[in-house]
Amino acid sequence: MNRVVVPVLTSAGLIGGFATARATGARWSGGVVLAAVGATAATLVAQRGGALRATAVTGAYVVAFAASHPLAKRLGAWPSVLAVTAGTAVVAAALAER
Repeated sequence: MNRVVVPVLTSAGLIGGFATARATGARWSGGVVLAAVGATAATLVAQRGGALRATAVTGAYVVAFAASHPLAKRLGAWPSVLAVTAGTAVVAAALAER
C-alpha cells in the first residue's frame, strides 16, 4: 500500500505546496503544505520501511524542493515542479516499504 500512497503524498506535497504559495501569494503557506505532507509521508515510510528509508525519502523530497528553484530558471516554474515531482515519486515508490 505504501508503494502507492507515499509517491502520491510526495507528489501532492510538492505540487500542492507550489500551488498554494502561488495562489495565496505567501510563500510560507506553500512551505506549511510542503512540510505537513512531507512529514506524513516520512511517518508512513518509517512505519513500514524503517528509519533509513524514511530519511532517504525525506532527503529526496527536500532536494527536489531545493532543485526546483534553479531548475525553474531554465524550464519555467510549473515544468520544474513537475520534473522534480516525477523524480521524487520514483524514489518514494522504490523506498516506501521493505
